[in-house]
Amino acid sequence: MISFPSCKINLGLHILFKREDHYHEVETVMYPIPLRDILEIVPADALTFTSSGLPIPGDVADNLCLKAYHLLSTDFALPPVHIHLHKIIPMGGGLGGGSSNGAFTLKLLNDLFKLNLSSDILREKAAQLGSDCAFFIENSPQICTGRGEITRKMEVDLSNYYLKVVNLGVHISTAEAYAGVIPVTPSASLKNIVLGDITTWKELLKNDFEEGVFKNHPELELAKNKLYQEGAIYASMTGSGSTLFGIFTYEPKHSFKNASIEEVLFLG
Repeated sequence: MISFPSCKINLGLHILFKREDHYHEVETVMYPIPLRDILEIVPADALTFTSSGLPIPGDVADNLCLKAYHLLSTDFALPPVHIHLHKIIPMGGGLGGGSSNGAFTLKLLNDLFKLNLSSDILREKAAQLGSDCAFFIENSPQICTGRGEITRKMEVDLSNYYLKVVNLGVHISTAEAYAGVIPVTPSASLKNIVLGDITTWKELLKNDFEEGVFKNHPELELAKNKLYQEGAIYASMTGSGSTLFGIFTYEPKHSFKNASIEEVLFLG
């Protein structure tokens, strides 16, 4: 069976406080976008994982696709499978591609072996894999709280807009991103802002990671400003970075000559 794990952008992201479990309490609206990997799972004689496309750093055993298989194996006697992932979504850029891969593996295994797990149970399983994984079970606009694993549907619709996604190849570790954040209580409701007029987002929406990240990597702030200069209604860094995006009413041209990734996507 084959599926196409997508990724997400964050429409605003608030870091509220550091919790006793050392995680940070967050509030964000995640929106799925049509930039996708390709995931195939077929029965096999032994459990194997292979990949193509963008190289995946780190130990294969740490890949969330394999972790998803082992997680379900604790409850079900799953037969061995061959998992192949063709990687298109850039890693470490705040797009949640790895989280998507893990969540889509859970869904694909559920369908392949007719496990009949509900969406609620799949979300619980996904939350054990990572903070953003639960979002990709429904893969629809959602407001996410807690570590990001508590999700509620949001009726926000960006269809008929264009999205430009830009990654300049800057690596930002999670530790670096959080080191530049001072948690604060937001003055306005993120939900109300996002459900309001999109033309107000530029002034009202905020990603709390941006201030610290932009101090260390001013080229990212310049890139965000360039998106506005090109006519974006709203531009932001997604997640903890370093990918940037701009929302347009028309199809923007490719203009970042040194970008490692520059995609123009129609959200209709």
